[in-house]
Amino acid sequence: MEKIQSDKNLMTEGSVSAKIIGFAVPLLLGNLFQQLYNTVDSLIVGNFLGSEALAAVSTAGNLIFFMIGFVIGLSQGAGVVIAHYIGAKDSKTTEIAVHTTVALGLFCSVALTLAGVILAPQILILMGTPDTVLSQSIGYFRVYFAGGTCFVMYNIFVAILQAAGDSKHPLHYLIISSVINIVLDILFIRYLGFGVEGAALATVIAQGVSVVLCCARLMRTEDDYKLVWSKVRFHKDTLVKIINYGLPSGFQNSIIGFANVVVQSHINYFGEMAMAGAGAYAKIEGFAFLPITSFTMALTTFVSQNIGAGKYDRVRKGSIFGTICSVSIAELIGVIIYIFAPTFIAAFDKTSAVINFGTERARICALFYFLLSFSHVMSSILRGAGHSVVPMIIMMVCWCIIRVSILMVSSLFVRDLNIVNSVYPITWALSSICFCIYFKISKVLQPKAT
Repeated sequence: MEKIQSDKNLMTEGSVSAKIIGFAVPLLLGNLFQQLYNTVDSLIVGNFLGSEALAAVSTAGNLIFFMIGFVIGLSQGAGVVIAHYIGAKDSKTTEIAVHTTVALGLFCSVALTLAGVILAPQILILMGTPDTVLSQSIGYFRVYFAGGTCFVMYNIFVAILQAAGDSKHPLHYLIISSVINIVLDILFIRYLGFGVEGAALATVIAQGVSVVLCCARLMRTEDDYKLVWSKVRFHKDTLVKIINYGLPSGFQNSIIGFANVVVQSHINYFGEMAMAGAGAYAKIEGFAFLPITSFTMALTTFVSQNIGAGKYDRVRKGSIFGTICSVSIAELIGVIIYIFAPTFIAAFDKTSAVINFGTERARICALFYFLLSFSHVMSSILRGAGHSVVPMIIMMVCWCIIRVSILMVSSLFVRDLNIVNSVYPITWALSSICFCIYFKISKVLQPKAT
């Protein structure tokens, strides 16, 4: 007997604003908890282990995103495919897409774990990581990627749940894992003396709990996206479609991650105080990403499901509403960070040099968060519409080629940390202009001619 997909999470019916907000708010709260426990990591490291340890964790952060960002992109592509089938109420193909996605996640887990553990020292050395923090960075990085399966499968399982319109259960699981992470951070670092490796281990364990909870939810549901482990295998046609949708997103994340690794290498040139300051700021900036991430995920699912259902008018209305919400909230957070930057940075490390470095970066970047948000939202709408190659190209040119070129050329004449910090708002502006031009001349959100 064919299963019937429950309509309670479908975004193809009802109020456009209510559906987007109802999906985005749990994501926002979940991301808030995730950002809080990421921030607590750095707070505990900075306050109990010192500036060198904070610098070590900070320099590993960009490298982690560079390596795991590709898998996140693949999971986003898989989510688009699944959401499209759910919107079209195609039960059989939804089931196939879910089990192919899980199989792909298991394969990527092994590959990412091996790459992270083996390549960590070489990449960190190439980044110009100072000798004073290199050993701690390698230790943190290796422990983190020893648990690579937890991070990969978490993104895979959450992508499936979100594709089905379920953002509430991931929120519950993030709250649980956040509490576990904070408790383990304090236990491992303050009381057991595990050092920065303890922070990585706490994160792995907490993420592992989330994986188990997400998996249990997928196995218990009676909807089309139910996970049955005996059905997990690659289905060629569906795999090709997932890769076609996900590869550009994965490549986009990786090239952005690569550009940030290059930026981090230029920050490393100024020493561990600059590294610690930039790392503290990065944690604070993460709060500006909360509305961005929440509304981009909501819009990708909303656009995918409604295009699958052929409801293009809802797609356009939802895109406008989600963009306004994301940009407005991100800019409000940017103003707050601009004003209170010294206080926020001091919470991580009270060393005056660290505060100064972090505040300088905040004062250059924070007021331009509306550009950052706009670019990400446009990218998510295009992904949801199945046009993931366009944002990949725009991001590759603006956020990688131009960003890296500015740094390389400027470093030939002068070494100035303000130039390093300025490449972010400059390239956010360029990508926003490119997206505006593309949407003006294209008909992405128009029904395809038959």
